[in-house]
Amino acid sequence: MIDLRSDTVTHPTDAMRQAMAAAEVGDDVYGEDPTVNRLETLAAEKLGKEAALFVTSGTQGNQLAVLSHARAGEEVILEAESHLFYYEAAAASALAGVQTRPIVGVRGAMHPQEVERAIRGNDIHVPRTALICLENTHNRAGGAIVPLANMRSIYEMARQKNVPVHLDGARIFNAAVALGVDVREFTAYVDTVQICFSKGLSAPVGSLLAGSREFIEQARRWRKRLGGGMRQAGVIAAPAILALTEMVDRLAEDHANAKRLAHSLAEMKGLQLDPALVETNIVIADVSQTGLSAVQLLEKMKREGVLAADFGKSLIRFVTHKDVNQSDVEEAARRVHKALQTVW
Repeated sequence: MIDLRSDTVTHPTDAMRQAMAAAEVGDDVYGEDPTVNRLETLAAEKLGKEAALFVTSGTQGNQLAVLSHARAGEEVILEAESHLFYYEAAAASALAGVQTRPIVGVRGAMHPQEVERAIRGNDIHVPRTALICLENTHNRAGGAIVPLANMRSIYEMARQKNVPVHLDGARIFNAAVALGVDVREFTAYVDTVQICFSKGLSAPVGSLLAGSREFIEQARRWRKRLGGGMRQAGVIAAPAILALTEMVDRLAEDHANAKRLAHSLAEMKGLQLDPALVETNIVIADVSQTGLSAVQLLEKMKREGVLAADFGKSLIRFVTHKDVNQSDVEEAARRVHKALQTVW
């Protein structure tokens, strides 16, 4: 079975497993786990922020950001198909008591003028704008890279309005590698950022939130309230250190494989996609011309030995990662073609 459902299915490397077994540990709630402390210091430096906090998941990291930046009854501006709005079970309203205000973007990028217009004025009838959230790369936009110029424009405007900006950077290293720039060129235009270790970077678990020291202390308190305080967490922080130090550059292989897959799929009858729009490791194909729903075609693909994910009634998402190599991707394309032959 060739699994292209997500880069979350990656298995830890042998080096990661060895690091887990040998990790020096302590009680992280007391701040005494040396491996966690080392990870947080390393990550803060790489992201260009003062401090960082190891968290269980990207969703927890994003929600800690909302909880730390905003208060109940305030409003958060975000893109209409962002992970924070689309896939986090309404946690911002359930936990922080905030109202979300979605803006439809173009390939995940909100227009700065639309964001500025959405910021509330001083009126007792409306909620205070507490936060602007960005996502890069943008999952539902097919792994699209939100341009640096777009992030800079939103950030500079937000600073004038005294509104902080948070980045869901679960796949921000994919964006940095694809453009060949230091990740700090992106994080320079946000106040806080969440990164994920368990996607393309291949660690088994964990994410991280970074920002100012004051912000991280507030987030640490919220993490405790949510039951996210971990004890000998060095066993999962150790592979996250390797994710940052050894697994970033190889993301380029995933991007190349996604391009190969996209070109192969684009040639198949019934599938619609533009390979030129594939910028990182996500490929989204429209299957409406097959006459099947995404779920129906996925079942046929599964019988041929390929797993992918439905992204709506007629959309299928394929995600490349370290556990599928070039030959796997080529074989996956052949199997998808075989599945399609049963349609006609």
